[in-house]
Amino acid sequence: MSDTGLLNPASVRSIAHQIGLRPTKTRGQNFVHDANTVRRIVSLAQVSAQDRIIEIGPGLGSLTLGLLETGAHVVAIEIDEVLANQLPDTVFQRMPEAAHRLDVVVADALDVTTIPGAEPTALVANLPYNVAVPVLLHMLEICPQWRTGVVMVQSEVADRLVAAPGSKIYGVPSAKLAWYAEAVRVGSVPPTVFWPVPNVDSGLVRMTRRCPPQIDRRGPHATRSQVFRVVDAAFASRRKMLRSALAGLCGGSSAASALITAAGIDPTARGEALDIGDLARVAEALAQAGVLGSLDQV
Repeated sequence: MSDTGLLNPASVRSIAHQIGLRPTKTRGQNFVHDANTVRRIVSLAQVSAQDRIIEIGPGLGSLTLGLLETGAHVVAIEIDEVLANQLPDTVFQRMPEAAHRLDVVVADALDVTTIPGAEPTALVANLPYNVAVPVLLHMLEICPQWRTGVVMVQSEVADRLVAAPGSKIYGVPSAKLAWYAEAVRVGSVPPTVFWPVPNVDSGLVRMTRRCPPQIDRRGPHATRSQVFRVVDAAFASRRKMLRSALAGLCGGSSAASALITAAGIDPTARGEALDIGDLARVAEALAQAGVLGSLDQV
């Protein structure tokens, strides 16, 4: 297959020069210029012509073009107005038959509350290193319709996102992502495929949406926000036992110990030993006691 429609190092630099772009670290701007890497991401995401894809931070359009090449529709969310304005022109010039399948939203992804148009089916993105985790969790929260996704993030972040309980790097990102989806690391990407070249490797994480963990009883369950309050408290200090970590929420370690025990969890356990189902049970016990507010349906 010809690469004439996709960007290469020369075309990336040419577009950047044309619009006077100087990539900034504050916005995590590192642009992919390798067609093989783009097609690898698209293949891992199993994108088809029936998909409507959310892309965060399209930048100069390398991944955008790869997604459009499949026949999919792309909603690209770009914070940089200059880049956002250039993207439709780049697509029209290099892949004119796909131009009508691109929608560009000029916004900070963290400020977006709805995705325009038809319901999206997937998220595929090279996420800016500096905001990758909050952006990913925000997109999972505001847009429950997308069922699968692949994101490229800093390698260390990729490892944290997919870490299992008991791991030294299991923490808040791991637990919160697990609330929404099953996540697996599906590859690595070297710095050399980016411009400018970052000083770290990147990792690819594939997600498959699933239902939040449910407690084995009838009636209402702890909400996402209630569970996430417990997650944040449980990991605020990794060395603390759960009864100490949650003491601030419960009015003391004795009260916390009783509520954690009622949830069927050892109060001397540490947060990093508990999966998202365990943490959800603790949240429900605290909510039942009025510690986290009233229970609502998830």
